[in-house]
Amino acid sequence: MQNHIVRTRKSAEEFPQSEHLAWKIAEVAADPVAVPADTAEMVVNRIIDNAAVAAASVLRRPVSSARAQAVAHPYNHGATVFGLDASKRVSPEWAAWANGVAVRELDFHDTFLAAEYSHPGDNIPSILAVAQHKQLGGHDLIRGIATGYEIQVDLVRGICLHEHKIDHVAHLGPSAAAGIGTLLGLDTETIYQAIGQALHTTTATRQSRKGLISSWKAHAPAFAGKMAVEAVDRAMRGEGAPSPIWEGEDGVIAWLLGGPDKEYTVPLPGPGEEKRAILDTYTKEHSAEYQSQAVIDLARRMRDKISHFDDVEKIVLHTSHHTHYVIGTGSNDPQKFDPHASRETLDHSVMYIFAVALEDGTWHHEHSYAPERAQRPETVELWHKISTVEDPEWTRRYHTPDPNEKAFGARAEITLKDGTVLVDELAVADAHPLGARPFARAQYENKFRILAEGVVDEAEQDRFLEAARNAADLAPGELDQLNFAVSDEVLAKAPQIPNGIF
Repeated sequence: MQNHIVRTRKSAEEFPQSEHLAWKIAEVAADPVAVPADTAEMVVNRIIDNAAVAAASVLRRPVSSARAQAVAHPYNHGATVFGLDASKRVSPEWAAWANGVAVRELDFHDTFLAAEYSHPGDNIPSILAVAQHKQLGGHDLIRGIATGYEIQVDLVRGICLHEHKIDHVAHLGPSAAAGIGTLLGLDTETIYQAIGQALHTTTATRQSRKGLISSWKAHAPAFAGKMAVEAVDRAMRGEGAPSPIWEGEDGVIAWLLGGPDKEYTVPLPGPGEEKRAILDTYTKEHSAEYQSQAVIDLARRMRDKISHFDDVEKIVLHTSHHTHYVIGTGSNDPQKFDPHASRETLDHSVMYIFAVALEDGTWHHEHSYAPERAQRPETVELWHKISTVEDPEWTRRYHTPDPNEKAFGARAEITLKDGTVLVDELAVADAHPLGARPFARAQYENKFRILAEGVVDEAEQDRFLEAARNAADLAPGELDQLNFAVSDEVLAKAPQIPNGIF
C-alpha cells in the first residue's frame, strides 16, 4: 500500500492533476490487476449477504416506496429490482436506488470501521445495476465490486467525516463511481471526473443519524449509489467535475472537514497491487448498528447470571468513544430512551439493545423492534437503568490498525440491588472473523435462508444461491440471475404507496 498525504491547496499553488487524490483513486480503479481468489470468494459472500437483508426488508414501507419509484422508470436493457421478476427492468440508476434502500433498510449487512464508519456492501447495488444494464458478466462484476470495497475502505481508514458531522456516504459516492469505472474498463481521466462529481453531489450532514432518525438513513446510501451511476454517465459523455475536489481552496477538506491546515493520510494499492480490502470488512449476525453486535452477544452470555431482572440496580457499559457518543448516553439524545421511537432510532440505542438482548437472549430483525416489545413496562424500566461511559482502552482498540487487536465491544458492569456486581466483556462479535463463530459461506447462505423464509419461495431461494455461487462464471447478459423474485401474493402484503410525481 502507498500512503498519500492529502491537504488543502491554494488556488495559486502548483498542484498537478496527477497528484490529486481523485486521480490516485482513479489510477487504482483503472489498474487491470487480477482479483485474488479470496477477494472474489468474499465478493460472492457479500452478494448473498445483500440479497439476504433485501429479502427481509422487501415488504417494508421505505423499500416499497423506492421500488415504486424505480418501476416508474422502465428501461431496456435496464437492471433488475429485488422482489420483481427479472423480466421487469428499470433504468440502472433507479435500480441502484431501489436495491440500495432494500439492502440498507434493516441495518443488517456488512461494516468497516476505522477513522470513519461505513457499510461497504452499499457499493454493490449500483455496480450490479450498471453491470446488468451493460450486459456484462460475472468476471467484470467481481472486478468492479472489489474496487468499490477497496476505495471505500481506504477512504474510511484515512479520512474522518463524522468528526465534522458529515455523513459517511461521502466516501460511498467516490467508491461506487470508482467501482463502476473498473467494471466498465474506463480510462483514468474519465474515472477521475466521475469520482469528483460523485463526491461533490453526495456530501451531507449527519443529522440523518441524529435524534429522531427517519427512513432517510436507508435512503442516503442508495442516493449516493444513484449519484455515482449518473456521475459516471456524465463523465463518459465528456463532462467534468469540480477539482481538485478534496484539496481545493474551497473544496471538501477546507470547508467540510478539517480545514486548510489539516492533513489526512489515505492508503491506496500501488500499481499492480491486488485489491484485498474486502477481507478486512465484517458482516452482521444481528440487525443493529455494528457497535452493538458484540454487545448483543455479551448480553446473551450474561443473562443466565441474573435470576430476576428487577434485581438490577444499574448497568454501565464501558466502551469506545464512538459507541458512547453515537449510540450511547454520550449522544445526549432523549429519543434513545423513548419507547415510542422509530425503529431507526432504536437500532442506534445501545441501551435499548442491551436491555432487550439481556431479557430475551436473542435478537430478531422485526420482533426485537416491534412497538409492543419496545413499550413493555419491565423493559422500559431496565432500559433506563443502562448507561455508557467512554473507556480510553476501548477507544484505542477501536482505532488500532492491528486487526488482531481491533475491537468494537464493551465491558458490562451489572450492579444488583444486593450489591453484587457482575462483570464481563467481549471484544468482537461472535460472527466476526476473530469471533467465536466466524461467518463463512455456509453462514452467509444460512442467513439468506432465514431472512428469505416466508418471503422468497424455496425453489427461488435455491435458484438464487446456485447463481450466486457461480457468479464469477456468469456469462455476459446473465447477471439478472443475481436477483430474487417474490410471488404476487407475497408482494401484495407490502404497504400501498401513494402516488408521487412519477
